[in-house]
Amino acid sequence: MERADFIHLVRLSEHASAEDSRAYRRHVAMFATLGYLWVVGCFVLALSLLVVVGQAIVQGHFRAGYVWLLLAAVGLFWSSLRSLWCPMEAPEGETLTAADAPVLFEALERIRKKIKGPPIHHVRLDGNFNASISQQPRWGLFGGAVNHLTIGLPLLLAVDRPRFLAVMAHEYGHLRGEHGQFAAWIYRTRLSWMKLEHSMRHDGGLAAVATQAFLRWYFPRFLARTFALARQDEYEADRIAGKLLGPEVAGAALTEIAIKGDWMASKFWPLHWAAAADNTQALGPFTAMRKLLSLPPDSDFARDALRQTLQQISDVDDTHPVLRDRLEALHVKAGLPAWSTQPALDLLGARASHWLTHFDQQWCRNNTTDWRLHHNYLNRVRTRVALLTTSLARNNANEMVELGDLHRRLGAQNQARTCYEQALQRTPGHAAGLRGLVQCLEAGDNHLLRLDCLGQLFEHSQAYRWWACHMAVQTFEKRVAAGEPLDAELKLWRARLKQADEAEARAMAEITDTPFFHAITRHDLNEFELGELLAGLTRCKPVWRAWLVSKTLKEFAYRRCYLLFLDLPGMEDEDRYHLCRSLERSLDLPGMVLVLWAGHSPTLKDIQKHAYTPVYTRAIA
Repeated sequence: MERADFIHLVRLSEHASAEDSRAYRRHVAMFATLGYLWVVGCFVLALSLLVVVGQAIVQGHFRAGYVWLLLAAVGLFWSSLRSLWCPMEAPEGETLTAADAPVLFEALERIRKKIKGPPIHHVRLDGNFNASISQQPRWGLFGGAVNHLTIGLPLLLAVDRPRFLAVMAHEYGHLRGEHGQFAAWIYRTRLSWMKLEHSMRHDGGLAAVATQAFLRWYFPRFLARTFALARQDEYEADRIAGKLLGPEVAGAALTEIAIKGDWMASKFWPLHWAAAADNTQALGPFTAMRKLLSLPPDSDFARDALRQTLQQISDVDDTHPVLRDRLEALHVKAGLPAWSTQPALDLLGARASHWLTHFDQQWCRNNTTDWRLHHNYLNRVRTRVALLTTSLARNNANEMVELGDLHRRLGAQNQARTCYEQALQRTPGHAAGLRGLVQCLEAGDNHLLRLDCLGQLFEHSQAYRWWACHMAVQTFEKRVAAGEPLDAELKLWRARLKQADEAEARAMAEITDTPFFHAITRHDLNEFELGELLAGLTRCKPVWRAWLVSKTLKEFAYRRCYLLFLDLPGMEDEDRYHLCRSLERSLDLPGMVLVLWAGHSPTLKDIQKHAYTPVYTRAIA
C-alpha cells in the first residue's frame, strides 16, 4: 500500500471514530474478524483436502495428481497452523516478586483495584528508560493472554513516587474495562499479524505465498483502520492516570520524562562513553545515573528540550500522541515542572542497591566489545591530535577546526576553544570555526562574543542559519528571564528562527516526500565526523547495521543532508519509530538527517541495493 493511501485510511478511521465511536468499534471488530475467518477458512480447507485425499488413497483411487494436491494441502495446513499458533516471546527483564519489592506490589494492587483491572501476572525490571505493559497470547490468535509489566530502572531513578505511579496507572489503563479489553485484543492481534508476516516473509511455499498475498492486502489496512482506536487508548490511559493521581501529577510526569529522556540520549550517554578514553574495561552506568538523574537538568537544556518537544506534531507513524496533545487532553498547561527530588527507587525496597549493581554488571558484560572498540577509536583521536599539534603553525583553518573538534571529543574544552579562535584568525568568518567557538562558550560566558559569532553565522552561512537562530534565541531567553531589557533582540531572533524553522520544514518535506533513493550519493563525512557517528551508533544497542548516504535537495543545494538506514532486528515498529526519532536528535551529524529502518518501506533488500556499503556493523562479542 502506498503511504498516501495509508494516511487516507487513517484519516477516515479518525473521522469515523469522532462521528460515532460505537459504530467505529463495530467496524474494527468486523475487519479484525475477517482476518480470523481467512485463517480458519484456510485451516478448514486444508483439513478437507487432507480428508478427501486420504479417503481416495484408502479406497485405492490414488492418482498422480493427488501427490500435488496432498503437498498443497499439507502446505496450507502448516501455514494455517502457524497463523493460529503464532507464539509471542515474553518481554526481557529480571523478574520481580512481592517479596522483593512489597511496597511496589502494594501500590500496583491499589491501582488495579481502583480501575478494576485484570491481574498483572509478571513484573519485570530492565535497564531501559521506559515502562510498558504487554500481553503475551496464550494460544496464538485465540485464547486469553498473560499480562507482563516491565519497569525500567532509569525511570525509577528519574521521577518521584507520585509521578512514577502516574506512569503505572497509565500503563494499567490500557487493560481497564470492556473498552480496554477490546483495545488490548486489537493490539495483540496487531502484534500477531506483524509476527506472522515477518516469519513468512521468506517462505516460498505455494500456501505461504497465498497467505503472504492476503497479508500484503490485509495487514496495512488493519493497521490503518485500528489507528484511531490505538491513539484513543493512549488518551484514555492518560485520563485514568490523571483521575487517580491528578492531572497536574500526570502532566508533570510526562514532561519530566520527555526532558530527562532527551538528556539521557544527548548528555548522559555521550559522557559515559567518553570514559572509555581512560578505561579499557567497561564501566557500569546505573550507579552514576542514580546520582545524576536526581539532580535538576540544566535550565537552558530543559527549556530547549521542552520547546523542541512541544513543536512536534502527532503523525501516522506512531499511535502515541505527542506531548503537546497529551497535555492539552489533560487540561494541563505546558511548562517546566518542579523537578523530582526523591526518586521512586525506594519502591524496590532493600534490594534497590542490589539491582543497581546487577544491571551495572549486566551492562558491562553486554558492552565489553563495543567499549573496547570505542576505547581504540578514542586512542586514534589522540593520535590525530598529536599529529595536528606537531604542524600547528602550518595548519589552515579547516585543520584547526578539525583539531578543535578532536579536543572537544576528548572533553578538552579550553584547548578546543583556542583552536577555533586560531581558525578564525587565519580565515575570518569561517563557519565551522564560528560554530565550534559558540559551542565552547557557555551562555553566560562572554555572551557578547557568543552573540557576535551567531550573528556572523546567520549572515554568512546558510547551512548553519537555523542552528545560529536556535542558539541565539536560547541565549536571549535566558538573559530576558534574568531581567535584562533585551526583548527587542529576542523578538528579532525569534522571527528569524521562525523563518529558519519554515525553511527546515521545507527541507525535511523534500527529504521525506521524494523517493528515498533519489538524488543520493556516498556520504561526505570526514574521519572525525564518521567517528562521531560510529560512536553514537555503538551506544545504541538495537542497531545491528547502518548505511549512510548524502541526499541532494533542489531547494537547499547548499545543505548537507543525510539519510541513515538502520537494521533493527527484533523490535516492534513503534519502538523502531521512537528510536529513529531519538537518534535524529542525539546523533552529531553536520547536517539534517532522516533516520529510517529496514521494514516495509524501505526494505532491507532495497537498502542493500541502493545505499552502498554499511558504515557500521555491530561487533559480536
